[in-house]
Amino acid sequence: MFLKSASFISLCISSFVSLMLPSSVLWLAPQAAWSQDKSSSTTMWPSRPVKILVGFPGGSTPDMVARTLAEPLGKALGQAVVVDNKTGASGNIATDAVAKSSDDHTLGVVINGNLTSAKLLDPKLPYDPSHDFAFISLLATSPLILLSPANLPDGLEYIHQAQSSASQWNYGSVGNGSVAHLGMELLKSKINGVQAVHVPYSGNPQVITAMLSGQIQMALVPPGVAMPQVKSGKLKAIGLTSARSPLVPDVVSLSELGVKDFQLEVWTGLVAPVGLSATAKARLSQEVSKIFAQEDFRQKLFALGWQAVGSSGEAFKARVQEESLQLGNIIKLRQIKLD
Repeated sequence: MFLKSASFISLCISSFVSLMLPSSVLWLAPQAAWSQDKSSSTTMWPSRPVKILVGFPGGSTPDMVARTLAEPLGKALGQAVVVDNKTGASGNIATDAVAKSSDDHTLGVVINGNLTSAKLLDPKLPYDPSHDFAFISLLATSPLILLSPANLPDGLEYIHQAQSSASQWNYGSVGNGSVAHLGMELLKSKINGVQAVHVPYSGNPQVITAMLSGQIQMALVPPGVAMPQVKSGKLKAIGLTSARSPLVPDVVSLSELGVKDFQLEVWTGLVAPVGLSATAKARLSQEVSKIFAQEDFRQKLFALGWQAVGSSGEAFKARVQEESLQLGNIIKLRQIKLD
């Protein structure tokens, strides 16, 4: 009798478990899916506002490029994109802050010197341009204009006079080690006999003033700064440091004046810390590419004096490496050092 009762109880338990098993599985499945969803949500990017560090003050060209990008990028990402000006050391303080950021939500808009010549000029630079960054995109470029006083000749005649004047001529730049300084030394290496002496100034307005007063006879200046003076007849545009540009279609290239193997532009680029997550990097690259495909956005940059690019990260990195080699050679040749 006892054995029969035990068998009956065992059968009831088995039946109960069998009946409950499907509902248990159904209950566990949503829990597993919820766990997966929770895990996925932690990898969604961005999860909060994104900050773009700029190493120059508000109203500077890197700042204007960053702010032009911030609005459409914020809309695309679904989070606010805030520009933070962290000035000093020609942009290197902000660039170092980007390199050392670990929050996955800090980016930087940088210029040539921050990634190319800075380390070559200062071995103690606190960041390494070749290892500390994820390269997102080359944003925009602009040639420089070789500018001269209005009382000097045009074109080839100007080049010939620069050669015959030797060290009696001076040239201005926005500072020792700047792209304008290194670019002029590179230009001098391409034209035999040009020995103009470097005079550094605190900014392009001071360079223009010095040229208008006859203190300097040469300078490499961005089109946005140079052309108002050229159009007013106060200064002359001799030639571009690149091929002809739609930014200044009436200005010839220096190569057309016989200057061979000389190509130099100023640019802005978007970088992030090297530890940026693969998810964030892929999302950023995708959205930036879409933004730069929009003609209205490209026209906004054009109005600011920039030719929109919007490259891949790989192409941007290759550009930095090539330019670093070019500028490194002239730094060694001229033994250029920071003050």
